[in-house]
Amino acid sequence: MGAPKPALGYPSRTAAVLALRGQGINDAEIARRIGIRCGTVEALACSAAGRRRRPAEANGRTVVFPIDVLDALGPHAAARGISPNELARRLVETAIDDNLIDAVLDDRGK
Repeated sequence: MGAPKPALGYPSRTAAVLALRGQGINDAEIARRIGIRCGTVEALACSAAGRRRRPAEANGRTVVFPIDVLDALGPHAAARGISPNELARRLVETAIDDNLIDAVLDDRGK
């Protein structure tokens, strides 16, 4: 394996991929920004996941949202100046705090 290749102000392409994913940016946009293929984005993210796990993941405190869900939240998050991940957290917290789970799901009679 060669030396890390800095990208977008990050010390490596892997660091850039992880940071941008953390901001809710989809793989196609990450690939475009870094100048790599989408498959390379996924490979970098997978190799990083294989090397280490964040403590929150090990403790079962991380929720993973499908990329299409984060993409759908993107415009709403941008309008609020936050990431799609932050918007998803706020939505879940609000549903819990305001006791809206049953109202949102409306699945009690099924």
